[in-house]
Amino acid sequence: MFFTHLAGTPVGRLLIAGDDQGLRHVSFGKSHNSAAETTLGEDWELNEKRLKEAVRQLKAYFSGKLRAFDLPLAAEGTDFQRRVWKALYKVPYGTTASYGDIARSVGNPAAARAVGLANGRNPIAIIVPCHRIIGSSGKLVGYGGGLHNKQALLKLEGAAQRVEIRGQELECTRFSSYSSDAPKVPDPFFSN
Repeated sequence: MFFTHLAGTPVGRLLIAGDDQGLRHVSFGKSHNSAAETTLGEDWELNEKRLKEAVRQLKAYFSGKLRAFDLPLAAEGTDFQRRVWKALYKVPYGTTASYGDIARSVGNPAAARAVGLANGRNPIAIIVPCHRIIGSSGKLVGYGGGLHNKQALLKLEGAAQRVEIRGQELECTRFSSYSSDAPKVPDPFFSN
């Protein structure tokens, strides 16, 4: 497994990790209790060159020049988690979807809470855009990277014109919503 760090982003330092099959982790630095950061083992090797394309695309995204990532992904999870992550990947730049929208898109309309749990276990933040998933009320709830980072990512994409902090929740006052009729995107996930 190869890893590198990307610093100086609008959401702080990111850990990026992958192997010959594809990208396995993009997660926030230690300050956010990154699961990937705590699992770095002896078999992980710092290698910027192997992850150069992922770093290039993330930098382009943060500079506003990239709206869709084109990287092989090799996220590991249960079948349900992987179905949710594939659905998340299809939520277009600049739009948001609810947990219920994602539950319906994976064929289980009653599974909004399970979708929320799978969303929270997404190992490839930003590229698999779990930050685009909001509560059905329009509130920005639950984000492993911190609600302030969710707010920053949605503002970067123009999904929220104005986002306000109210207690522990953030609320979008205007957002573009996801439609299951959105254009089809290539499936970057391996079928393993």
